[in-house]
Amino acid sequence: MDAYNFFAPTRVLFGPGKLNELGDQKLPGSKALLVTTGGKSVKANGYLARVEAELDRAGVAHVLFDRIEPNPLRCTVKDGGWMARQEGCDFVLALGGGSVMDGSKGICVVASNPHHDADGNEEPGDIWDYVMGGSAKGLPIPNDPLPLVCVTTTAGTGSETDAGGVISCEENDEKLRLGDPRLFARLAIVDPELMLTVPPRLTAFQGFDAMFHSIECFIANNHNYMGDMICREGIRNAAASLPACVNDVKNLEARTQLAFANTLGGYAMVCSGCCGCHGTEHAMSAHHHSLPHGAGLIMIAAAYHQHMIDAHACDDRYEEMARLMGATEAEIAERGPEAFIDHLELLKRECGVDGLRMSDWGITEDELDSMATNGLETNAALYAHDPAPLSHDDVVAILKKSYR
Repeated sequence: MDAYNFFAPTRVLFGPGKLNELGDQKLPGSKALLVTTGGKSVKANGYLARVEAELDRAGVAHVLFDRIEPNPLRCTVKDGGWMARQEGCDFVLALGGGSVMDGSKGICVVASNPHHDADGNEEPGDIWDYVMGGSAKGLPIPNDPLPLVCVTTTAGTGSETDAGGVISCEENDEKLRLGDPRLFARLAIVDPELMLTVPPRLTAFQGFDAMFHSIECFIANNHNYMGDMICREGIRNAAASLPACVNDVKNLEARTQLAFANTLGGYAMVCSGCCGCHGTEHAMSAHHHSLPHGAGLIMIAAAYHQHMIDAHACDDRYEEMARLMGATEAEIAERGPEAFIDHLELLKRECGVDGLRMSDWGITEDELDSMATNGLETNAALYAHDPAPLSHDDVVAILKKSYR
């Protein structure tokens, strides 16, 4: 496709040491809701204290909301939005990885769009009014969300440079998409020094997620010139840096290269969109909220892409991606698009994630059929991007082939 729309207005400060410049920036308010996970890493590693010090230096007040889960929940987003409103916060600062940034986007919406009871009194709003698919209402967001600032501590989702996110609901086993151009972060700080403390296993989960964003956007049926350029560099940089990051977590050069691939993945999703592989994984982690998104993708990606190769949906693109991942011309001449699968499996082995098993996260074979139904019903927009259409039976077959 030779036509595209591109709008990515986030101001990005990229590179080692960039967190130290936060306090010099013109921030979009005078009081921040500072959002992190319920874990200990941002506190133990000193990142929270550094961000607080930078906000103090900028003369910005702040309150802490440290409750975001690995897959941010509808109820937590509601609580965070209500806290921001009650505390008089006029912007949100997300400190963490993709879950924190996605949850913060939901908080920005809820904080500015409260519900009202019969007497006109304010009460917490509900993000399910505005997310898309499944049981959600998918309504337009009436009031502008609070402005967002992102300080990312992982290289995974690219959420710092796109306008979307995913929110989960335990009650319905749903993981649905939130998206609006007003949810682009005003400012994003991508400082690879903050990623040096991510353990090897999580580094792999997150880095593969970043790479899969570019891979899926490259094969998507709505790909375009701008997206192709971004995806090529995203794939090349992720594949080149992932093993070094996993096997030498303090390798700042490799971390910087992977962080760049991650940020490019955000831009890739602005240009086109992810495919049914992501839609299927969303159904997996909607049923099992402790499952890291990247781990789920690693387990099903080979079967998904093998299906597309068997369908001869875009053989030339798979061969090009194989080259970007290090395949030689001799390998491609012999193996054709299968060389992509070869190098995907090699990369998994080099990063120690080739032995992941769904059963380790409590997934049973009996669930696979319902997961396929969930994915197709709640994430139809992602499956619509597939280069070859997937039926319910196709999705079940991909899950069964991936199951261990």
